[in-house]
Amino acid sequence: MSDTTKTLEEMIVAAAEDKKATDVVVLNVDGVSSVADFYVVCSAKSTIQVQAIADNIEDELKKQGIDLLHKEGHRQGRWILLDFGNGIAHIFVEEEREYYNLERLWGKARVMDTEEQLSENK
Repeated sequence: MSDTTKTLEEMIVAAAEDKKATDVVVLNVDGVSSVADFYVVCSAKSTIQVQAIADNIEDELKKQGIDLLHKEGHRQGRWILLDFGNGIAHIFVEEEREYYNLERLWGKARVMDTEEQLSENK
């Protein structure tokens, strides 16, 4: 993969981390979910930060010609879902992430931290 070519997962992770998202993980749900191939799950300290992370992900992917198919939760800002087709970003306020615990819910999914994800795609 060239340095200028990034996967959808990498773009979402990078855009989230640009706005200081924490505990960023990629759940490989290919074969586990019929909805998407992967989920990027991350946390933020406030609703304002959740919204900023979501806005940055949407803006950065739009610059790459990737359209957002669906968005939920932006007004409340406690859990925002961004659907890009093969990949879905879940941005949570920390307490909401602990409560919903998507990593447990999708227990059959392979959980990859961002360092592992980025090294596998090089």
